[in-house]
Amino acid sequence: MAWTENYLCDVCGRAKMEGQQDWWLAFAETMSPTDQSPVQPVLRLTPWNEFLSHSSDVRHLCGARCAQTEVDRWMSPILKRLHS
Repeated sequence: MAWTENYLCDVCGRAKMEGQQDWWLAFAETMSPTDQSPVQPVLRLTPWNEFLSHSSDVRHLCGARCAQTEVDRWMSPILKRLHS
């Protein structure tokens, strides 16, 4: 029995084809600049990596345009929270 993995862009729904090199992964985490500072949200983007693509908290992105959309979507609620 063959094993097939299918990935869809989490922004536009496009299917990843084997050998495509322009895909990205995004994941959110938190960090604190110092031990006394409050934690801050961080969004990380990295080129496609088969091993990392299996993580449950990673977002699959088909290219730069969808990566930019993901960054915008991630930033919007944080900016609203900071300015309210």
